[in-house]
Amino acid sequence: MATVSYRDASRIYPGSDRAAVNKLNLEIEDGEFMVLVGPSGCGKSTSLRMLAGLEEVNAGNIFIGDRDVTDLPPKDRDIAMVFQNYALYPHMTVADNMGFALKMQNVPKAERQKRVQEAAHLLGLEDFLSRKPKALSGGQRQRVAMGRAIVRQPQVFLMDEPLSNLDAKLRVSTRTQIAALQRRLGVTTVYVTHDQVEAMTMGDRVAVLKDGILQQVDSPLALYDTPNNLFVAGFIGSPAMNLMIGKVTEGGATIGDYTVPVPRETLAKADGDETVTLGIRPETFKISSTGQGIALDIAVVEELGADSYLYGTLAGLSEDELVNAPQIVARVGARTAPQKGEVVRLEIDPEHVHVFNNTTEDRIS
Repeated sequence: MATVSYRDASRIYPGSDRAAVNKLNLEIEDGEFMVLVGPSGCGKSTSLRMLAGLEEVNAGNIFIGDRDVTDLPPKDRDIAMVFQNYALYPHMTVADNMGFALKMQNVPKAERQKRVQEAAHLLGLEDFLSRKPKALSGGQRQRVAMGRAIVRQPQVFLMDEPLSNLDAKLRVSTRTQIAALQRRLGVTTVYVTHDQVEAMTMGDRVAVLKDGILQQVDSPLALYDTPNNLFVAGFIGSPAMNLMIGKVTEGGATIGDYTVPVPRETLAKADGDETVTLGIRPETFKISSTGQGIALDIAVVEELGADSYLYGTLAGLSEDELVNAPQIVARVGARTAPQKGEVVRLEIDPEHVHVFNNTTEDRIS
């Protein structure tokens, strides 16, 4: 087991004038499950491939434990990688696929079989060891790919979107299996995904990237409760945080005909801007019983059993204003949900309102 350190690590692809990964500084603890998350093209897979030795590091360094592995070939880094497309040999049995890397390392046959059996037991693959990959489901193939990594007993596991080929229900069950397995094995793991729900549910810590730059790294709950900037606020959470422009007024920020209370010292950090961006999670809204709050013109109601989601826009907007009006999402109790076409007032708990500077996009609350 080992720590992993990115120190000002950068990757610039030939012919590009912008770094795919720009001066990444990230410390991953021994035995930690670190998730790299962000939209397509943010540099998360490139960061992983730099650690694996599959991409050149143009500047900076990468350490595994005390070893500088920046210029080492992949085979000398003591890592094991799980790919998105499984990358199994179709002509080999499950057992042969799982033990192939050990065979290449000249590990004795008895030791190979022992490690393969142990991994198969961990992953529930004992009944499939004699089958070929084509006779397995997607979820079973993914477990074989995991088993191939486990038998090598590496210092670091690297996983590049390993669940993206699975259907929705299987993804949920497999991600819990992977998280539980990692905790049992205690191996340092770097996991890449574009799915922020996956990131939130699996990672000990989550690193959010955008345009090759690390935006924030923290525990899932801290990212949710205290996002550093507008990008993290809008990316983490499902449904996404509502981000609305409010006009700075005495005592708060006005949205439509309602003024959301905002502390004076927070508004002072707006640097003289006439507006700020308010971030409000869907679950922070409550249907008002006093007639106070943001007026929502409901367009769609999603009834999910335990909860309902209201989708709409600010009430009272002209047709021209509606074109660019942001959608507002509110989570309410299923038994009290209004109907589409209604206008309701939504109360907000001021303590759970996030305030962002419109110029810098940084959090100021």
